[in-house]
Amino acid sequence: MGRGQFRAKLVRIDLHELWMQQHSDNLSRIAYSPKLTGRNVISFRTQPGPSLLFGGIETQLSAIVRHGGGADGFYQRSSGSAHFGSMSLPIDRIVALSSLAGCDLIAPHDTRSFTPRPSAMARLQRLHATAGSLATEAPGIIGNPGAARGLEQALIDALVDCLSIGALEEDTAAKRHHRAIMRRFHTAIEDNSDQPVFLPELCASIGVTERTLRRCCQEQLGMAPKRFLLLRRMHMVRRALREAEPLAATVTAIATGFGFWELGRFAAVYGSLFGEHPSTTLRYSADFGPNR
Repeated sequence: MGRGQFRAKLVRIDLHELWMQQHSDNLSRIAYSPKLTGRNVISFRTQPGPSLLFGGIETQLSAIVRHGGGADGFYQRSSGSAHFGSMSLPIDRIVALSSLAGCDLIAPHDTRSFTPRPSAMARLQRLHATAGSLATEAPGIIGNPGAARGLEQALIDALVDCLSIGALEEDTAAKRHHRAIMRRFHTAIEDNSDQPVFLPELCASIGVTERTLRRCCQEQLGMAPKRFLLLRRMHMVRRALREAEPLAATVTAIATGFGFWELGRFAAVYGSLFGEHPSTTLRYSADFGPNR
């Protein structure tokens, strides 16, 4: 969502039943996470930082976001450098663990925030960090079946300890309604993945007023839908410029193809967002090719 050289790192470890990820990046961004069918998923911060939301829920360092079993997917939004992790288990394994723990560990229908006991949360974050360090610095240890089994069990124990005692954030009908609208919002955009989408047709497609959609986008994306759609079109133009043949394409033809008719204003917004003039992007593609 802003200028700078984007850098990100993802560490993924798939143990026997437990899957875990560590993610870090350096710039504000919006992403969409699809539903992981058949698994219960949690996310949590691994380091403090600027605002970080999952499905419109602000993520605190002391809390876990439990992604709902009924949700089709959700938007993530970060306001700057973000560090977070995730873990998931098959639903039948969660059911079995619930019986052993004597409490319901199954995720609620909709995404909710859950605050475990501080000591339990600290242990989970510590073990999660250790697993990530081993994966990057000593992968041979995790490759040992005995060690991997012990690590998985320790992480599962820590997860159960977190989910068995804590406070679940109240969910409201309004929040559930907004999440449903945002899922329709995402579907409408994906159905036009290679085409610009404009606000009036988008509202008509998902059956909401502009005012309602503005409220939902502000809650989950941190910006009005017009701004989101503008950023989307800007990135589509940048991709087209980088993939174009400079001798056969012009900035004007590409920009107007994505609905930018005030070319002076377009160039100013493009420069503010990407740090270069659109003609520079087009020329640069000639020197370095579309995969630079």
